Amino acid sequence: MSDELPDTTAPPDRARSFGSVAEAYDRGRPAYPSEAVAWLAGGEAKVVLELGAGTGKLTRQLVDQGHAVFATEPDEAMLAVLRERVPEVSAKVATAEEIPANDRSVDVVVVAQAFHWFDHEVALAEIARVLKPGGHVALVWNSRDERIPWVRRMGDILGREDLDTSSAQQLVHSGLFGFMEEAAFKHWQEVNRESVLDLARSRSSFATMDDVAREERLAELLAFYDDYGRGMDGMQIPYVTRCYRAVVTDRDEPPTDDAEAPHDGPVVSDGTDTDMLLIDFR
Repeated sequence: MSDELPDTTAPPDRARSFGSVAEAYDRGRPAYPSEAVAWLAGGEAKVVLELGAGTGKLTRQLVDQGHAVFATEPDEAMLAVLRERVPEVSAKVATAEEIPANDRSVDVVVVAQAFHWFDHEVALAEIARVLKPGGHVALVWNSRDERIPWVRRMGDILGREDLDTSSAQQLVHSGLFGFMEEAAFKHWQEVNRESVLDLARSRSSFATMDDVAREERLAELLAFYDDYGRGMDGMQIPYVTRCYRAVVTDRDEPPTDDAEAPHDGPVVSDGTDTDMLLIDFR
């Protein structure tokens, strides 16, 4: 999903505008620093559920760091790209408000560039439900580093919705999670004259423009690139990756029989009945 905050004045389908630009999203969006990925997961190999997984930008990195990952994404077109890019991951069309996983079944729930789109009251209750005792939720956003003047000029063209990570405070206000930790990591994205256009096209604000307005804004971005890029060597966009995580609060009640019953969705072993962590979509 997108790294943009919902605009209450925008059409209601803006949060679902990414399927039409799924390939551009995959080509144009930055990945994440490996140190940030490790911080989000919290160390040794875990069972990780990724919500709003998009085209699998973070999914690929979580798998490469040794985690057992399954992914959900509400947009079938985005998920189709993820399945192609990360074929070894079980993936399903689903929303954060109705997670197809058993109670207390995953170690970590991670959300990249998407938490701001959720219905927080409903989604956080669902996240707390599927986390094992001691498990945690982790949120991450890539934000351009606009302390640099030319990057601020780029923001004038692209928009600045991705600079606001305030929705992470919902973890604190929900009462379902403990102390919220924060961390930030710096990295660079290499773009060229083509991929910088994909970066723009992948934004919901661009995807929902009419054709004339979109082409005018893309032409403005190309002119900016020609001024500040390095020709064939491209452009390096500086990012700050902002990360948040919080452990689910203890619940006094033991799992009910219903929690142990088969669920119509991914079933994740707790590791007590097998030598391997298994994920199975039914």
